[in-house]
Amino acid sequence: MPEAHSLHRHARDQRAALAGQVLAVSSPQGRFDPAPYDGHRLLDVQAYGKHLLHSFEGAPDLHVHLGLKGVFLRTDDLSLPPLRSTRLRLAGEREAFSLIAPSVCEPLPEPARDALLASLGPDPLRVGAAGREEAARRLASARAAVGAAVLDQSVWAGIGNAWRAELLFLAGIDPARRVDVEEAGRLWDLAVRLLPLGVDAGQVVSDPAAPDERWVYKRSTCRRCGAPVASRSVGGRTAWTCPREQR
Repeated sequence: MPEAHSLHRHARDQRAALAGQVLAVSSPQGRFDPAPYDGHRLLDVQAYGKHLLHSFEGAPDLHVHLGLKGVFLRTDDLSLPPLRSTRLRLAGEREAFSLIAPSVCEPLPEPARDALLASLGPDPLRVGAAGREEAARRLASARAAVGAAVLDQSVWAGIGNAWRAELLFLAGIDPARRVDVEEAGRLWDLAVRLLPLGVDAGQVVSDPAAPDERWVYKRSTCRRCGAPVASRSVGGRTAWTCPREQR
């Protein structure tokens, strides 16, 4: 499932390419009603954790959650017909974005928008260091093990399985135990420092010196010490850990 860095990258790219323009909005697949948006001006695109909100002039916000399989395809050839599987196509003056296989693509009136945002925890890519105290408090007070709590979008927004594995490794924390406020704060600091690198690179970057490498995520051995990587289910997802490096 795409994680926060991917959604913030989509928001950044679409905002730069389309914001301020009157868009041609369509649904070649026919599973979305484009009428409230077609011919309206796109004002902004923002990411909140794993959610995208498109703000239009004179229309409700448009809410997108990519889920497991959702993708955006980008083109600067407006004459190129979109794929028939396209749920939503946003076409501006020079570029178009086609959304395929999202889990959510829906109008989001203001009350529902407010409820969605209220349900989300701090997003490292939105509040950064300013959100440290609240983020640490939420994670440390969670009743679940840290490996489950950090995936709970009401605790922290935007963290998925890959970032969980890499951040917990770098913090030296085993996902099956709980954390105190100090440990939660250190974990947040890592997220604030590393997730922006993922936005720019378009992938998880847990080592700026080797952006294409991972420490433990889906590896057979730890890249730091060479120990066999352990994998087990934590919070319903496979967690990869180094038994030497993570207490």
